[in-house]
Amino acid sequence: MLWNAKSECVELGGARMDCVRFGSGGKNLIILPGLSDGLASVKGKELLLAPSYRLFFERYTVWMFSRREPLPLGFTIRDMAADQAEALRILGIERAAVMGVSQGGMIAQIFAADYPAMTEALILAVTAPYANETVKERVGRWIKMAERGDHKGMMIDTAENSYSETYLRKYRKAYPLLGALGRPKSYERFLANARAILGFDARDALDRIKCPTLILGGEEDRIVGAEASRELHGAIGGSELFLYPGLGHAAYEEAKDFNTRVYRFLEG
Repeated sequence: MLWNAKSECVELGGARMDCVRFGSGGKNLIILPGLSDGLASVKGKELLLAPSYRLFFERYTVWMFSRREPLPLGFTIRDMAADQAEALRILGIERAAVMGVSQGGMIAQIFAADYPAMTEALILAVTAPYANETVKERVGRWIKMAERGDHKGMMIDTAENSYSETYLRKYRKAYPLLGALGRPKSYERFLANARAILGFDARDALDRIKCPTLILGGEEDRIVGAEASRELHGAIGGSELFLYPGLGHAAYEEAKDFNTRVYRFLEG
C-alpha cells in the first residue's frame, strides 16, 4: 500500500481505539489530534493524512490515534493518557516520540509526565497547560452549539478563530456547505471530549516532564491563547519554544515549515 499506510484498531476491554499508521522507519512517532476527533475518528483516513508526514517515513513509523469509542461522559484527559499507554503496550511500542495538537497536546502532557519511560521526546502544538479563560470561553461556546445541533455555526466559529485572515479569504467560500459536511450522527463523543478539556489542569505535573520538549504555538491563537505556550515553556525545564507570528490555532496546518521543525527537533 502507498507509503505503507494502514488503518488499525486496538481493543481496550470493551472499547476500541482507531489508529492509522504510515511510514516504515525504525523509530515511532505518535500523533494525538485535537477536539475534531470528537466529530470523526481517523479510521479509514490513512491515505488522506499520510502525505503531510512523508518527510518522516524513512526514519519513522508514524501513528495517529483517536480516542476510545465509545467515549463516556466523565472520561478525563488523564484517562485518555492511560488509554494511550495501554494501546502502545498492546502494539508492542515500548518508547516513542509523542506529538499532541490542541487537546491532543493536553493528553500528551499527562502521558509524558505519567509514563516517562515510554516518552522519548515531546512536541506540544497549540495547546495549554490548563483550561484557561480563553479555552473555557471558546470550548464552552462549542458545547452549547453542539447541544443545539448547530453544526454549521460551530464549524464557522472554529474556522474564524483558528485560521489567519489570508487563509480565511479562500476558506469562507465553503461556508455554505458546512451545515451538511462532517455532521456526526450524535454529538455525544464530541461533548465528552470537550468537557474533558474544561476539567483539564496539568500544572502540577509539568515538572515531571524530563524528555526533550518542543513547544509550537501561534502568536494570534484565539482558542488557547499565545500565553499558554509561554506558560508551558516556563514550566517544562529545558524545553524549546517557537511562536509563529501572524498565525493562530491552525499554525500546524498553515505553517509550511511546521513538520520540518518537528523533524529537525527529533533528529537533533
